[in-house]
Amino acid sequence: MTPKVFTKLLGLFVLLLVFHTVVMELLFRHFTARAAGLSFPMLGREAIWSGLIALGVALPVAAWIALGITGRLKRVIVFAHRVAEGDLGARLTGKKVDELSGMEAALNRTAERLEENFAENESRRQELAAMLDSMQEAVVAVTAQGNVLWSNSVMQRMAGSLIHPGRPLVHSVRDPEVLACVRGALARREVCVGRASTLAQGRIFEVNAAPLPSGGALVVLHDVTRIEAAEKSRREFIANVSHELRTPLTSIQGYVETLIEDPLPSVETTHEFLGIILKNATRMNRLTEDLLALAGVESPDYKLTPQPTRASALVSDAIEALGGIVVDSGVAIESTGAPDTLVLADPDAMNQVFGNLIENALKYAKNSKRIQAGARLLDTEVEFTVRDFGSGIASEHLERIFERFYRVDKARSRESGGTGLGLAIVKHIVNAHGGRIWAESELGSGAAFHFTLPLAQAAQLSSSNTTPN
Repeated sequence: MTPKVFTKLLGLFVLLLVFHTVVMELLFRHFTARAAGLSFPMLGREAIWSGLIALGVALPVAAWIALGITGRLKRVIVFAHRVAEGDLGARLTGKKVDELSGMEAALNRTAERLEENFAENESRRQELAAMLDSMQEAVVAVTAQGNVLWSNSVMQRMAGSLIHPGRPLVHSVRDPEVLACVRGALARREVCVGRASTLAQGRIFEVNAAPLPSGGALVVLHDVTRIEAAEKSRREFIANVSHELRTPLTSIQGYVETLIEDPLPSVETTHEFLGIILKNATRMNRLTEDLLALAGVESPDYKLTPQPTRASALVSDAIEALGGIVVDSGVAIESTGAPDTLVLADPDAMNQVFGNLIENALKYAKNSKRIQAGARLLDTEVEFTVRDFGSGIASEHLERIFERFYRVDKARSRESGGTGLGLAIVKHIVNAHGGRIWAESELGSGAAFHFTLPLAQAAQLSSSNTTPN
């Protein structure tokens, strides 16, 4: 109770006391005037009645004033309960201007400030949730007891319906590395880092668990599957290149050392050794050229200059350009025909594609002595085919035949001078044109390599549809 309210109540009590005294004085004078004819007991009864009448008048007035104050205090209590229950829109209303109205106004201002602060906090929470949902990483917050506090949409998609607030994280995530990092962050209050490989099939995650000021922990799962795959591919690429270069270098070194150590080598021996050295040097030169070509087509800066070109012209130009190689090998190349339909293609890049495919077919067509090249029209694209009639390729190799350095028969490929990069280069060029490439084969029935190029009109229509207005 404030000093002003206490003073007001004390003044009210004094006023009621004065009022009671005045009433008693009036009644007492009235009774004194009549006292001459009354006995003492009757005078006492008159005095008692006068006191009761005074109290009867004073008490309702006091009760009315007290009820008014009590009612306003009850409204304050109800207001306080509503605010405590989260109803920050509650307000005290009153028309009187006194000490209690000042307190009510102060409470209303407090509720308004609380409502503004809660609204601001909710807005910030929603912004934070939106930012975490927009992340590519999976994020989950846990309490000090290890229960899920919150998770973003990426984590929810990964864990499915198992993860929701209040559920223990161990019931939703079974990966031991994730759980170990969470336990470390909760127990030691330090950032823990790990690597999870069983959280999602075929995916690898880098786990970062950091303690929260509230006693819980925040776990961030960064998908490093592509990074790991790229790193593995890089290591394999370096190992393959080193192996491919070491073989001819070792051969060259050995024959050169033999020639140096022999003071008087015969002309036949010298000629034979120099021929082997030239063959291995040529192989190294071709490997270097293929590596540069592969690096070029895999580079983000690789640019094509596609233009409308007749499919029949691409096939005929390829056969004419490789005619010399075909004649020297004793293998005949046949055209199965091609439509005059316009396709969107880079002629120079297509010469490289046909060159690699026909050279690859020559390695396996020496027994059948023939290769076929042609094309056919599909709905929105033209399918080109280069076919040989050699020993064929086993089905388990067809999915990997376009990988770098992958060989079906390693000994035969090296003997024929192959680098294992030609089909990988072809795949990148075809994909850069927006086409597809695949191989079909059966053992003993030869192999056919197919690739597609989009029709010029279809490609231009698709480009115009995707261009913003």
